[in-house]
Amino acid sequence: MKPARRSANARGGFTIVEVVIAMGLFLLGMSCVLGLLAFGAALTRTASLRSEGASAIEAVIADLEEHMFPLVVAGDRVTVGSPVDIEARALPGREDVTYSARASADPSQKDYPGGPLEYRIDVTVAWKSGGESKQKKFTTLCVREIPFSERLRRQFVEQK
Repeated sequence: MKPARRSANARGGFTIVEVVIAMGLFLLGMSCVLGLLAFGAALTRTASLRSEGASAIEAVIADLEEHMFPLVVAGDRVTVGSPVDIEARALPGREDVTYSARASADPSQKDYPGGPLEYRIDVTVAWKSGGESKQKKFTTLCVREIPFSERLRRQFVEQK
């Protein structure tokens, strides 16, 4: 059997309908990919802001532990004094972020000799974002004790 011969006018290729359908599918796929890229960028930004906020809060807590309870030196003896209120203190390393803190004693520890050991600290963190002033409030517990850095300094530097 002989193969069928093509007529002189018949050409191989795609019809216009096939090309339009292929372009439509390509555009739909690219739109989905671009949407996913935008969504991923937004998630990355959110994660970055949350991470930055968490590190700022950790810095506030560390600063509170160092400055909320002043040391009282009486001769050779060092004790921890009553808590002091902190107003608009700049966060170390982040001068655009400030915090204020106020301590209140746990009522169940009023009869403890030398005053209560555990304090509730109400903290307000303030910053500017996009030209707007923003603030966030949180509460934490702190123990009235000699700060860790002071204990290390006394142990290794002063050898006491």
